[in-house]
Amino acid sequence: MATAGSVNTFTTTLLNFPANVSHLFRSRWTVLHSETGASSYFLSTSRLRLLHSKSTVAALENEFSSCKFTDSSQGVRFGGEEFLTRLLARRWTLANPDTKISKVMFSATDTNLHDFSASHLFLGVDTDICMPNDVLGTDNSNQSFYIVRDDLLHPLINGNKARKLDGVLPLIEDNSVTDVVTCGGCQSAHAAATAVLCAERGLRSHLLLRGEQPEFLTGYNLMSTIYGNVTYVPRSIYANREKVLKSQADLVAGNSGSVLWFDDILSTSLGKQPRSYGRRVIVINEGAGDAIALLGLIRLVKYLSQDHLLGKHRVIKFVVDAGTGTTAIGLSLGALCLGLPWEVTAVMLADRIDGYKRQEKRLISEFRKHFGAPLDLDKDEVNGGIVNWVERLRQRKFGNVLDGEVEACRQIAQKTGILVDPIYTLAAWEMATFLSQKGAKANGDLVVLLHTGGTLGLFGLAQRYKSYFNDLKNFVP
Repeated sequence: MATAGSVNTFTTTLLNFPANVSHLFRSRWTVLHSETGASSYFLSTSRLRLLHSKSTVAALENEFSSCKFTDSSQGVRFGGEEFLTRLLARRWTLANPDTKISKVMFSATDTNLHDFSASHLFLGVDTDICMPNDVLGTDNSNQSFYIVRDDLLHPLINGNKARKLDGVLPLIEDNSVTDVVTCGGCQSAHAAATAVLCAERGLRSHLLLRGEQPEFLTGYNLMSTIYGNVTYVPRSIYANREKVLKSQADLVAGNSGSVLWFDDILSTSLGKQPRSYGRRVIVINEGAGDAIALLGLIRLVKYLSQDHLLGKHRVIKFVVDAGTGTTAIGLSLGALCLGLPWEVTAVMLADRIDGYKRQEKRLISEFRKHFGAPLDLDKDEVNGGIVNWVERLRQRKFGNVLDGEVEACRQIAQKTGILVDPIYTLAAWEMATFLSQKGAKANGDLVVLLHTGGTLGLFGLAQRYKSYFNDLKNFVP
């Protein structure tokens, strides 16, 4: 929880991550961060504490809140500084967008990625790098890729979950919401993150989890149960998520309450609303698959594009695992907004390419509707898709773990200190390794992996795939 005492500890240090993560998320304090000046205000009902910033003053004078966005009728050109400044001059959940970047190095020997014993070729990880100097002095005798360590943002609220909720919680608070309804799998990191953030703000969360209650509560399922109100939904009923979410929201609201949807809030450009007597319930889609969630990813892209980090001119192959696909779409929009030569490769895990294409089209359409109609979004190349959707190297039904993958996660953890899971982040790790070996580095391109967190899900997998995890006890290197 951010406090007045911890405010002064906020710093932006090159590629360093603060040891104390408790100040990265604020509770009842409100953070208004102006991306143009890296400055912050903390507001309470009784006082305004100024840290530093002239640009944030301008944001306040122009009445930028979590609900005031670019006028969609203006058609501001995507990539223009005016558009980006107006889009990001708002309140955020994260006090700042900072994150750590590490470099993973491995042997240049060509690796058959279908043989996961090849993970022993990883040489290690460099956590103390200066990006510009490191890029210029890269030794191509050993392959490497960079990894954005968003898994270190917070013990429970990390990875893309933190980024997607970055712009969501202030909007919820501005509209006097009392209850939040969302859904996800039994080990949903999104559901757990939502529950924690709501509890910190005195909001009630209602989590609809797919399937049956496990015999033992572990991982994100345990966190969801501790911080929120969990209801298990049979898989056949959960298949119609929209109907289930609406029914639960109506039930929570009761006769005297009301149900809010992000589309309605953003369309009406409501300002800060007075608290009503009845419950005000808002629905967050599965995995925060809403247009408002894209803003946190765009904010991250702007941070990473600074000259002392990834910069604006280097060709970058950005790799991310895709559940709902929202993260990949947000990263791509951010790169397009800034005119960056970045290609986002998303490893499809939970759907087929047609489903991800529909999600991409829907979120871009909602983004244009609520945040403006940038002219660049009318280009044929954009209409044809802004994300490079690819299959996982070893395909399978979503949620399945294949032989050797748990051991691969162990090898990676022991040799790099980075924890990945076999469902999500291992898929992106494989792809980043593949791209590094298959020509991206030869072309002078950087391969950058976004660690999406979610590693507490390993506890649930250990219950489901006992034999794979029991084998770890018998492994002799």
